[in-house]
Amino acid sequence: MLTAGGPAALAVISALLLLWQKGLAIEVPLDAKIQQDMKQPPTIVKQSLKDYIVDPRDNIVIECEAKSNPAPTYMWRRNGKFFNIGKDPRVERRARSGTLDISFRNGGRPEDYEGEYQCFASNDLGVAISNKILLRVSKSPLWPKEVWEPVVVTEGSPLVLACNPPPGLPPPYTFWMNSAMMPIAQDRRVSMGLNGDLYFSNVLANDAHTDYSCNARFPFTHTIQQKNPFTLKVLTTEPYNDTSSFNFTEPFGGRKVAETVPSFLPPTDSSKMVLRGERLKLECIAAGVPTPSIKWFKKGGDLPANKVKFENFNKTLHIGSVSEEDAGEYMCMANNQIGIMRHSIYVQVKAAPYWLDKPTNLVLAPDENGRLVCRANGNPKPHIQWLVNGEPIETSLPNPNRQVLDDTLIFRSVQVGDSAVYQCNASNHHGYLLANALVNILDMVPRMLGPKNQLIKVIENNRTFLDCPYFGSPLPDLRWFKNGQGSGLDGGHYRVYINGSLEIKRARAEDQGTYTCVASSLLGTVDNKVRLEVKEPTRIVRAPEHQSPIRGSTARFDCRVKSDPTLPTTVTWLKDDKPLSLGGRLKKDEESLSIHNVHEGDEGTYTCTVKTEIDQDTASAHLTVLEDALFNPSVNSALPAARPDPPMDLDVSDPAARSVRLTWIPGNDHNSPVTQFLVQYEEDRWQPGKWQNLSSYPGDLNSVILQLAPFIHYQFRVIAVNTVGQSEPSRPSPRYPTSGAPPDAIPSGLRGWGTKRNNMEITWEPLLDVERNGPNLHYGVWWRRKDTGEEWHNVTTEGAKHVVGETDTYVPYEIKIQARNDFGVGPESNVVVGYSGEDVPTAPPTDLRVSKINSTKVHIHWTPVEPGTVQGEFKEYRVHYWREASLVKDLRVSKEKKARGFYSTVEQPSGILTDLVPYSHYKMFMVVANSVHEGPASNTVEFHTKEGVPDTPRYFKIVQRSTDSIHLEWDKPLEPNGILIGYTLKCQTVNGSRLGRLQVESFYPNVTSHTLRLPDRSTRYKFYLAARTQVGAGEVYAEESPHFANEVEVTDVAVSQTVAPTPPPPPSPTTVAPTTISTSTTAAPTTAAPTTPATTTPATATTASTTTSTPPVVVTTKRADQNVLVAPGREIWNLTVEPNSNYANVSWRHNFPAGSSEFVLEFTLESNGTMKSVPVKHQPPIKLAGLIEGAKYRLRVYSHEHHSISSKYVTFETSAAYSKDQVDIATQGWFIGLMCAIALIVLILLIVCFIKRSRGGKYAVRDKKDLPLDAVDQKDQDGSFDYHSDEDNKPLQGSQTSLDGVKESDDSLVDYGEGGDGQFNEDGSFIGQYTVKKDKDETEGNESSEATSPVNAIYSLA
Repeated sequence: MLTAGGPAALAVISALLLLWQKGLAIEVPLDAKIQQDMKQPPTIVKQSLKDYIVDPRDNIVIECEAKSNPAPTYMWRRNGKFFNIGKDPRVERRARSGTLDISFRNGGRPEDYEGEYQCFASNDLGVAISNKILLRVSKSPLWPKEVWEPVVVTEGSPLVLACNPPPGLPPPYTFWMNSAMMPIAQDRRVSMGLNGDLYFSNVLANDAHTDYSCNARFPFTHTIQQKNPFTLKVLTTEPYNDTSSFNFTEPFGGRKVAETVPSFLPPTDSSKMVLRGERLKLECIAAGVPTPSIKWFKKGGDLPANKVKFENFNKTLHIGSVSEEDAGEYMCMANNQIGIMRHSIYVQVKAAPYWLDKPTNLVLAPDENGRLVCRANGNPKPHIQWLVNGEPIETSLPNPNRQVLDDTLIFRSVQVGDSAVYQCNASNHHGYLLANALVNILDMVPRMLGPKNQLIKVIENNRTFLDCPYFGSPLPDLRWFKNGQGSGLDGGHYRVYINGSLEIKRARAEDQGTYTCVASSLLGTVDNKVRLEVKEPTRIVRAPEHQSPIRGSTARFDCRVKSDPTLPTTVTWLKDDKPLSLGGRLKKDEESLSIHNVHEGDEGTYTCTVKTEIDQDTASAHLTVLEDALFNPSVNSALPAARPDPPMDLDVSDPAARSVRLTWIPGNDHNSPVTQFLVQYEEDRWQPGKWQNLSSYPGDLNSVILQLAPFIHYQFRVIAVNTVGQSEPSRPSPRYPTSGAPPDAIPSGLRGWGTKRNNMEITWEPLLDVERNGPNLHYGVWWRRKDTGEEWHNVTTEGAKHVVGETDTYVPYEIKIQARNDFGVGPESNVVVGYSGEDVPTAPPTDLRVSKINSTKVHIHWTPVEPGTVQGEFKEYRVHYWREASLVKDLRVSKEKKARGFYSTVEQPSGILTDLVPYSHYKMFMVVANSVHEGPASNTVEFHTKEGVPDTPRYFKIVQRSTDSIHLEWDKPLEPNGILIGYTLKCQTVNGSRLGRLQVESFYPNVTSHTLRLPDRSTRYKFYLAARTQVGAGEVYAEESPHFANEVEVTDVAVSQTVAPTPPPPPSPTTVAPTTISTSTTAAPTTAAPTTPATTTPATATTASTTTSTPPVVVTTKRADQNVLVAPGREIWNLTVEPNSNYANVSWRHNFPAGSSEFVLEFTLESNGTMKSVPVKHQPPIKLAGLIEGAKYRLRVYSHEHHSISSKYVTFETSAAYSKDQVDIATQGWFIGLMCAIALIVLILLIVCFIKRSRGGKYAVRDKKDLPLDAVDQKDQDGSFDYHSDEDNKPLQGSQTSLDGVKESDDSLVDYGEGGDGQFNEDGSFIGQYTVKKDKDETEGNESSEATSPVNAIYSLA
């Protein structure tokens, strides 16, 4: 007979007996076919918040979505009564969803729909219910209109200006401002309390203002309401001069104000109740003269430094997330020079219900047992209520298979009709928790989930798994058979896992065959077949050996492979772990790699890799190139060196638990001493057949102690190394087994991190095979919530990962790990802290605003979010901004969005947004970001940047230069950065290193060209052009006038080299002066166009100059050498310069790889310190052109990639220029006089000849045919002009024939009249320009084929 407590005891015993049954719940695989066929009750997957506040300006959306099979139907209750959606035209339920859309497009008030809503989703198997959703409409009531009398207070007295904002939903944020919309400055004396009131610990005379205004900002409607301002009048005992400056040391200006003991201003709470997890803010504001300071204490202990923050100048104590241990008595102390005042606040911590063990879905087969557990905690302790299909379980139909034991539901011998959705409601008067858990009784015949007739290939002696995923309800029994006969496979080197996989621990040739897995239950049987093929391993049987060939010879690496004949193989070669490009000198055949004509660049490690579809093997060897003895006598010796012979007679002795002595006899070193012995080992348990390096020892040892790991069957071999290479491996030693032991190592890399918002993935690096120390290696993992005091959870696993599910969002966990094997457990790791997953931040930064806007930057301010809304690790506040438009009319801009992050945790954060474009319209908004997500956007702010100085003109060029003028053209800047008001052009003459007086001209903004008259055509000019706005002149674009007469370079800087021309580099956006890269080549005679008329025949070869002009590339005035990368071993030396008048030949030496580096020539004009840099892609020597004659320069060369690698500076001076009077010989007086004298002599001779002819005398000359002229010259690319014209074939005015009608000979100096200006060549000699006269028909008379000259004119008048 049972005692009175018998039923309760029996219930406890039954619960204990059923503990094992939780593990028997069926896990339904995520197979699409099973999910489609399986019927299940509804599960709520999406619902609105419990406390749901909506914006009255928007439509109302109440979410409710569920999943089930068959699809659910939905029903809503409002305020506990059935809500008939069909009768309300404003309410509409979304298709295939329970979500309600309430529209006010056609009228209606959102306030009419306030209330408590609950969603019910049902099908034939059960009913799931949502939380009770309390729907309320946001309210932002107006401030009552009030007229305030001036507040009169005596100086030094305390004061409280009440705010009393209108009650809103949610409550508004309050702040105080003046009439200029500037915040009231707050400090230790003046501050705003938690209730929004403005507190003055003591009033000063300069506090007297008429515009103290409290403002309330309502977050949902984004509206700000302002209270009528207060006027504050301060009475002083002595006159107050409001023009005097404020003195912090004497705030009362020397007036006598009575000092007072601190006292606390109301409200002063004596107790505070706060819920677990909420924020706690305690406030103490004290009055007194001088201003008191505040300190906080906790009775019976210290304040937790990691949780407590002091705000509002220590007047507020803030704890972000309260826990039970934060309860107690807190004390604030106010003190000044006069006295001390204390105040105590008693904090009581209560708790709304929170989960300890949340019920989860339960899938059972018929006649199985199971349970649902619902455990919650709170203060006071919550009441647990069970519901089934939305109705209290007490009023539901009785079920003999179900028993309620407080927080546990026990199911015994369930049947198909027992499927339902159970709800657990945990509640106290601070809140409630509701959880749905479906109980699904599944009846499903066995089925195979994997592919049919799968083929598995495995390498002999390797472990393999044959997979056979299956499912059924009840869970079927699984057995494996080989070749369709015999008993089930389990035991020996076979092992069957619960998921259906069959493990073959070491596959042998006899294991090949067809395997059948059979799953059977009371409902049926199903099978699947897997065919296993065992293949021979792929091995490199002849590996490449270290080579040391002489430079110029051939090196050969062998790689002979043996593999299973049924597996295709692929052989690849690597050099220094990078793919090797074959072809040319490198050739590969089936069994080797040959390198012909080796050189130092071929040195490295060559690796042969052979792969099949299921395995691979690799082998490596090193190539060292030796110098020929003919070129390096130091390598010549009587006998050539060679690789050493392998060591012999390996012996193992002195065995210990984890060490052994290895002794060997060295082989012949072949004229190169052994420098090192390499000891390798092979073990037959984890990686049989693979030799691995164990340790290395100096070449003078032959007996060493080897440190070993437990549970390994060692076999050793030794390799000798000298300067030529490695020896062949020695013969292996006898095997030496070490005994097992618990693991010594701790798994490294332990971390916890969330991959989803409600989980934490714990991962670590698994131990190496040699660290296992024994068989059956497992890992024990422990975790628990940090700072909660809960018990450790743990799991044992073979893998390197464990996922903890159903976690809260971004909460810290303590984690530790321990390795264990059959010999015992290893050491525990240190406890590390991990975090569960992060979610999207729920709140945006608010009150985003700007201040202090200038042309390129703006100060931004915002109100931060609450830390709890970040839902993850706070990373930054991120501003997204874009240039919406330019304030310059018709200027198109790119609206590309940019982002800038600001890390700030202060109460009133701010930042500076830089690199903005002047005179532009910008938009921006801000989000808060954690490590994974960005939150919702703040309000969008628009602002205009101020005008700035413009960019450089788009281009500035000298279009044409004549003998007496220069024509300049330019274009508007790409970014005017404001309204252009004009251009400023500065000009000065340049003569060598001397600069003339600066002349300045201004132009209107619509002027983009100018012609400048030159007083002297041989003078060169330098121009400086800048655009202007109201702010000032922009960046200067400098250009120098073209060289004239005997000058051929047209740019500031030119680099020439006698190689084929290469494409110019792309233009740089920061340049201010053009650079020309010229390449000179010898052209064919038929294509050369002479730059000056030549005295030789056209068959003479000339030199053509091909010049590629680019926009400016580099003009640098400063450079930063910090944070540069240094290439080890690279250097530049032996910089030499051969200067000329306006160019210099530069050469240097370096050890950079050919074609892998660019150089920069940096030269400085010492007269004014101007520095210029020119990038050089070619190898030296380089021609540096465009220099100033007679100037002194400092030059260096540095690497474009590694600025710190530089040559030494070299100083050189160009030769002096020719004097000015040599520029144009045709303009010199002496030359004109000489020409006149020659003309006079010729005139006299002509007169004499005329007199002689008139007297019948003969002037015999020989007839001759003139040489043919060149084709008429066209205007050439280099600016040379044709010296013939159509007028050349017309008779000169006044020309005569001879008196007897016979054409006279032209063989005189008259035929060689000057056809153009003289010119000096580079050696200073004069080159005359001559034109050969052509023959004409006798009937045409005397005609001229050359341009008119003084001599020809005289001849025509004769």
